[in-house]
Amino acid sequence: MGWFLHLVAAWLLGDGWEVLIPAIDHGKKTDLVVADDTNYYRIQVKTLESSDESIKVENKWKGAKIDYVIYFSRTAEWGYIAPAFEESSKRLNSAGHIRFHAHPNNFLKAFKKI
Repeated sequence: MGWFLHLVAAWLLGDGWEVLIPAIDHGKKTDLVVADDTNYYRIQVKTLESSDESIKVENKWKGAKIDYVIYFSRTAEWGYIAPAFEESSKRLNSAGHIRFHAHPNNFLKAFKKI
């Protein structure tokens, strides 16, 4: 598991979410399952080697049931929470994608918008 995956898990745990980390992937492409009292979300966590927020990101979960993808820039201090999309690629800063500053308070505020 990557460092950013642990970061997202820690931030969500600190906010009271239940965080489940699958022991084996088996092609499900789920990095985390997070839950509160009424909602479950299947999440992938990805990193980008770019500071360009209009970069096109590829759909790497075709055929899998993913709810959201959380992207972190490795070269800037921001990220995006994006609903899983059907297209083969999409601009990171597309409408409906939620930008956050890479800080727990900003991330959690953005996550509450989903």
